Amino acid sequence: MPEITPHNESACRASKHARAQHVVTADEASLSDLELALTTLPICSTGRVFVEVPDASAIVPLSVPPRMTVTWLCRDRRSGAPGTGRGCSNGEALARAVNAWADEMLCDGGCETTVTLLGGFLGTAEIVDHLVQDRGIDPSRIHAPERFGLLPVR
Repeated sequence: MPEITPHNESACRASKHARAQHVVTADEASLSDLELALTTLPICSTGRVFVEVPDASAIVPLSVPPRMTVTWLCRDRRSGAPGTGRGCSNGEALARAVNAWADEMLCDGGCETTVTLLGGFLGTAEIVDHLVQDRGIDPSRIHAPERFGLLPVR
């Protein structure tokens, strides 16, 4: 039976340590929830944080594990649905970015990624639908506000 390595700072620095992959999303209304969620991640976490904000003035410093990347999505710099000529609506940039990332980076089948969705309803609903229906992610690996009613109550 293989020896179990304790989960501590030294073990997290080891190259063979299994890393927990996370995708975390937020918008300008959920920045305080995002900061709290990020404090609970192990230092060895890998993955992405996507944050949608109205413009660059809403960007704030975030403390994330060293192997995670933060992507700021400013709505004022993005277009809406192709061919409409509209501006980017709330949740649209977030859903597009996360769904594209998932299509490129998540492996088919038994994915061990944990998804935490803190943004508004519209973007969150689109992300949940894509991850569960199109990518086959187990809904138990996705965390979204219960008030949205997007996932089975645990």
